[in-house]
Amino acid sequence: MFDHFVWSVLVVPPLLVIAVRLLADRLPPGATARAVTWSAAAAAIGSTVNLALFAAHAAAGLPAVGRALGWSAGIVARDTAVAPWAPWLSIGLLAAAVVSVSYRWITQHRLLGLLPGIGSPDLVMIPDATAGAFAVPGRPGHIVVTTGMRDLLDDRQFEALLAHERAHLAERHHRLVRVTQLAVAAHPALWWVGRHVDYLVERAADERAAAALGDRRTVATAIGTAALAGTVAHRSGLHAAGVGGIVPRRVRHLLRPHPAALPRALVIVPVLVGISSLVWTGEAALDLVQLVAAAAR
Repeated sequence: MFDHFVWSVLVVPPLLVIAVRLLADRLPPGATARAVTWSAAAAAIGSTVNLALFAAHAAAGLPAVGRALGWSAGIVARDTAVAPWAPWLSIGLLAAAVVSVSYRWITQHRLLGLLPGIGSPDLVMIPDATAGAFAVPGRPGHIVVTTGMRDLLDDRQFEALLAHERAHLAERHHRLVRVTQLAVAAHPALWWVGRHVDYLVERAADERAAAALGDRRTVATAIGTAALAGTVAHRSGLHAAGVGGIVPRRVRHLLRPHPAALPRALVIVPVLVGISSLVWTGEAALDLVQLVAAAAR
């Protein structure tokens, strides 16, 4: 079983990071964001289930458990003699993953509960000198803009902002972000993948806004104006991925658009990486069942 542990827990997450690093900026951002999100989810599930299987393996290898359930604990323990630490390490890693994912899940629900309970209309203006704009997910979704942000933008740029936020709502980007946050909580090696999903959904919203307005330069200018506001990096949809040079990259893609350098079909690469983890996890579960059956003879 140890090879399954190595692949799903140690190899797949960094391999997914490499795949995203090589492909993400060279493929359509919307489709890539979805593919990367669900690939990260698959990798996180595969890793966590593998940890659970190895934790069960550790328990099955205890003499007291073997006597109680009628199998040879020695046979079970010898299965991982090449790395006897793996089942016991898995217990600690599994506990950490469960706590981390639970905390993230609870935090997400608390944050959603703090969102303004707005019925209609689609756009809500808040009297606040701080520049900010964000989409509120829901049925229907809403766009909240502060008067400080409105004052920064001319009419055309304000249209760009609204088109950008409506794109987030229409594509349900908040779901992709939530899923990747949970995946990162399950396996910290996926942190960079999660950050890149943040960037990809912003780029996808940029592209949809530019198509709606028919004016890429105006969208780019609105992004730059929101970025210069500085204090709203965590609230403004246009600036949500504005840390570490992300805004210049987004502006560059808008001002110097170019066809995808790679075939669109390559978006399947991260998906295949994630699926491989699930396949190996299924094989690990089968191996554990067969091992216990053999130990019980």
